[in-house]
Amino acid sequence: SQSPDLGERQKRALRVSSSFTGRLFRKLVWYFIRIFLYPYFRVRGSNQHVLNTPGPVILAPVHRSNLDAPLLVVQTPRMIHALAKESLFSGGLISWIMAALGGVPVNRGAADRDALKAAESLLENGSSIIVFPEGTRQTGSTVGETYDGAAFLAARTKAKVIPIGIGGTEPALPPGSKFPKRSRVRIVVGQPMELASPDGGRVPTSVRKQFTQDLRDELQKVFNQALSESNIDNS
Repeated sequence: SQSPDLGERQKRALRVSSSFTGRLFRKLVWYFIRIFLYPYFRVRGSNQHVLNTPGPVILAPVHRSNLDAPLLVVQTPRMIHALAKESLFSGGLISWIMAALGGVPVNRGAADRDALKAAESLLENGSSIIVFPEGTRQTGSTVGETYDGAAFLAARTKAKVIPIGIGGTEPALPPGSKFPKRSRVRIVVGQPMELASPDGGRVPTSVRKQFTQDLRDELQKVFNQALSESNIDNS
């Protein structure tokens, strides 16, 4: 079970993100991304309205770069939470900034139970969160192995899962590079997916596994579209 200290940090982070100064800071960062980074990367989105789906929502994007989350979250006015390692919340300005931007601390050392518990509690409160189905950053145009965290959370909370393809961020900021290169970025939002038990009771593992496979297939479709648009569109 998580330490009381971590539980307190999670509560503090949520208080910061919902405070007036937290919301104001987030809006300023949002404007900075839209005014400066969007033109630099020539970002275009498709089906952004889907991101405003009401109720608990899991945004499930492909993950090729540290640019993925910042460029994605400003596609919707909704507050988007993301789980981040606890060490980033040890106090001071960085902790406050992480919390204001929607970060919630989790203990990466305790397997993923801690992260799943934190995510579950956010979704039960009707929040929207980012969960990368591939886990860490991958490379290339094929969606990697997808983990069933999104399916597990959807089964527990009835949250909708939205597959999202992001093309162009890997050449823009590959792992290890310090400064982003100019490139065209396309964000393609798929249709929300729902996971329900066939009989209305507990969702069987086999249904969860199938959902994870279906999510991978949908991710590949929207990723292919995002990649082709980021490469072909010369505007």
